[in-house]
Amino acid sequence: MRWWVSIAALLAAADAPAGVEVVIACGSQGDDQVSCQTGAEAWAKSTGNTVKLVAVPTDSGQQLTQFQQLFAAQSSDVDVFRLDIVWPGMVAGHMVDLKPHVTDAELKQYFDPIVQAVTVDAKLVALPWFTDAGLLYYRKDLLEKYGQKPPATWQELAATAKLIREQERAAGNKRLVGFVFQGKAYEGLTCNALEWIDAFGGGTVVADDGRITVNNPKAVAAIEFAASLIGGASPKGVLNYDEESARGAFQSAQAVFMRNWPYAWAKAQNADSLIKDKVGVMALPPGGPDGKSTGALGGWNLGVSRYSKQQEAAISLVKYLTGPQEQKRRALEYAANPTIAALYQDADILKANPFMGTLSKTFANAVARPSKRTGRKYNQVSAELQSAVHAALAGTEQAGPALQKLTEKLEKISNGGKW
Repeated sequence: MRWWVSIAALLAAADAPAGVEVVIACGSQGDDQVSCQTGAEAWAKSTGNTVKLVAVPTDSGQQLTQFQQLFAAQSSDVDVFRLDIVWPGMVAGHMVDLKPHVTDAELKQYFDPIVQAVTVDAKLVALPWFTDAGLLYYRKDLLEKYGQKPPATWQELAATAKLIREQERAAGNKRLVGFVFQGKAYEGLTCNALEWIDAFGGGTVVADDGRITVNNPKAVAAIEFAASLIGGASPKGVLNYDEESARGAFQSAQAVFMRNWPYAWAKAQNADSLIKDKVGVMALPPGGPDGKSTGALGGWNLGVSRYSKQQEAAISLVKYLTGPQEQKRRALEYAANPTIAALYQDADILKANPFMGTLSKTFANAVARPSKRTGRKYNQVSAELQSAVHAALAGTEQAGPALQKLTEKLEKISNGGKW
């Protein structure tokens, strides 16, 4: 049986009213599946239609491969797809343009960086569903103990991390490190690298017009700073860390600071967490007094297949799932980060998730990965960026030469910036 007809859950009751059936691929496990199911069932009940949720691989790369197989076959088996924030440039030609189906007011309610990320050549490929951006987590108790304030710059973060680590180790806490992040050569490092470069004013690696911009003095300074963390504020082991490795160190009370996604907050507040009620969350700091506070944009969006035979109903479902009422429910029940700015001032949401009050500015200023402009070549771009930055962090290459070589490789991949 092919994967897309392997039904993970039947969302409407067997005796649902006769009508259109919409097939949606929106998640494969845990809260992803349950929250989508609940929302889709509510839409089905209100419209008299039925919905099927299809099984998808848990790995996002494998999901994209499966979706691309469907698109290549111009299959109508799936009507609605959940799309990673970096996919629109790769799948735009296979999706319905949703812009004619939303008003200007509806579109303006979403964070603009997300709308821009899902817009390709003026085509609205998807509607924003839930979002992520890189954040800084810190041990409130340790900063208070040593009279330190949350860092105003990356340089302050490094200094504070070293100070507290040295003081704690002198007092016998030998396992404590200063700062953990995603240093492994994978997509997580792409996000960290973009955050450093953007925070130092070094741009976005690839400009909107296709030019390769990463080889500039501010970008070099950003990667030089990141490399200086290794063996100082950060342990050398961070070069093998992904999100969960970093969270594991931080949540077991072995790190002062951590860069991670918003999901780590709920984990840190679990009853069995060693740092419960000891954690602060803030936007990642700027790269100096004149720098920018920024976080890499993540998250997922919902789009409608151009090959769907039920486009009208599918668009209705997408608008419902990405609307204010449903986004509020998901925020309350699953701490899913809304893509609608006004919900970050909602009293119910802030009571359930106090940290969300700090996130609105982060999402409004988030830096997007250069996937829209690079399209199908984004994975190559990301892999080359990871390799170059990891070499600089590991000390096998200096930042300047590493970014120069990266530029040369990207020029070849893009055919001189033409993509």
